[in-house]
Order: sequence, then C-alpha cells, then structure tokens
Amino acid sequence: MTHHNATSQPTMFFIGVTTGKSSINKVFPLWMDVLGRPEVVLRGIDHPMHDEPERYRDSVRLIKDNPNNLGALVTTHKIDLYNAAHDLFDYFDPYATITGELSSISKRDGRLEGHAKDPITAGLSLEAIIDDGYFGRTGGHVLCLGAGGSAVATLLHLINKPDAAGRPARFVVVNRSAGRLAHMREMVEKLDSDIAVEYVHNADPAVNDQLMAALPDHSIVINATGMGKDSPGSPITDAGVFPRCGIAWEFNYRGELDFMHQALRQVESRELRVEDGWIYFVHGWSQVVAQVLHVDLTPELFGKLERAAATVR
Repeated sequence: MTHHNATSQPTMFFIGVTTGKSSINKVFPLWMDVLGRPEVVLRGIDHPMHDEPERYRDSVRLIKDNPNNLGALVTTHKIDLYNAAHDLFDYFDPYATITGELSSISKRDGRLEGHAKDPITAGLSLEAIIDDGYFGRTGGHVLCLGAGGSAVATLLHLINKPDAAGRPARFVVVNRSAGRLAHMREMVEKLDSDIAVEYVHNADPAVNDQLMAALPDHSIVINATGMGKDSPGSPITDAGVFPRCGIAWEFNYRGELDFMHQALRQVESRELRVEDGWIYFVHGWSQVVAQVLHVDLTPELFGKLERAAATVR
C-alpha cells in the first residue's frame, strides 16, 4: 500500500494481511451512501503475520495522531496489535480486556478506544444460524478447528448464554500451535462455565477426522482456521465424516474454501447444513463501522447494510 503522510479525507483503516482482496473494498462505499457519509474512505494496511511490535505501533499512531483518521477494523493481528500497542489507548471495553485482543480502534472525545467486537459478532452470526435452545433440544456439541480470535469469541458467546439450553455440554477446540490454546484456556478458567471445554494440540487432519467422527448428531463443526483462505488446504481430510443432521460452519467467505466444499459433498448423505462466513463478515464489519462512525446499529439499519453488501457478493 502507499502511505500518505496526511489524509485530508475522513479515513477508516483496515488492518490485515491481504486487505486488497476483501469484499469490504466494494461494500464500504455502498455502506457510506446508506449512512449518509460518502466522504469517508477506507484504506487497507497490510502487515505480515506476527509483525514487529514497532510496526503495529506505527499503524496505531497513524490513526491516533491524525484527526481525519477515524479508526480501524483489525483482522488477523488482534492479539499481536493489542500486545504491542495497548499503552497507546485510553480505553478498552471489557471483552478486549478479557480476551487480550482488539478488532476495533475508534475515537471518542479525543480518546483512543479499543474494542473486541468478535464475541458480539460471533453471537449475532450464530443466532442467524441456530435458534434459541438449540443445544438443549438436540444434544449437539461443538468442534472448533482453530483457536484464534473468532474461535475464542464463539466460545465466549456460548459461555455467556444465560439459558442452559443455549449452551453445548461440550466444546472441543483444536489448534496447531500450543500458544493459542493456552490463551483460550487461561481466559475460560477466569470464567465460571458448565461447558466442558477440551483443548487439543494437533496439526494432523486425520486426527481431526476422528474427533469429528466422535461427535453426537446435530453437532456443529467450525473451520476457524485460516485454511482455505490465508493458507491452502483444510483442517480435515476428504475422508472425514460430518455429524448426521449437523452444521458445518466455514468462517471464511473468500478463497478456495476447501472445508466448505468437503461439507457440501455430504449435504444429502449426512443431512448436513452448510454455512459460510458471509454473515460473520457482514456482522463483523457493521459492528466496527458503527463504533468508528458513532452510528446506532439498529436491526433496521443492519438490514439495509446487509442488503447493500449482498449486491456485490
């Protein structure tokens, strides 16, 4: 990307890895029209995975120091950016503090604020897929492949469900590196939950097949890895069998989407429902845009944004 030292236009940033490929680049101007803010532009900032802390601090300062720079949505780097730059912020919301990550950078009355919107996003997205009391009614479990921000957020949302029927009895999370699992375990142990959370440190797709085979009917299998988007392949093999009457939820919406295609081949044989990451994408972006632009995101307004986004899908 090109760095302009001073932007005179009101600008929202998108901090990620391959920001130029995201559908938000087409969606954002449509949303600004809906919100009556056509002067606001979106600019991507690409960082390599686990970039130098000073680079993350530069990106935060770019927003903090220029009054025309309104804020940012952060993807991929949520934990690294929080760790590198948390002292530059004046406020964090409770989710940012619990999770040690942030997905939203915004300003209010001259203060720089950080929010972790993912638990809200995950919750709204899950509620668009399953109805209240799903787990109590079906006895399904959750197998979450990947332990990054969206996985943590989904678990946090389920832990916070007040009605027992809205919580699965068991939540299995698998990750290739041990650090993210430890981060998740540390967070969960601070919270009082009746969900039996199992942490599996594994990089072998065949082992994930076995974990999937052991699930009860109606279980939800989530691809919360970057596989099929940021990196090739799938966390399961073509031989993996999804739970009968279950749900396969692919958190990605762009890329090869290998996991989703594996699931689609079992729609009839396993009576499987398949969902992709589009609803997560729309909820995730609308939550942060509302925070950055200080908009009240009513269900009616969300409906308008969702319909506008669908036109470029």
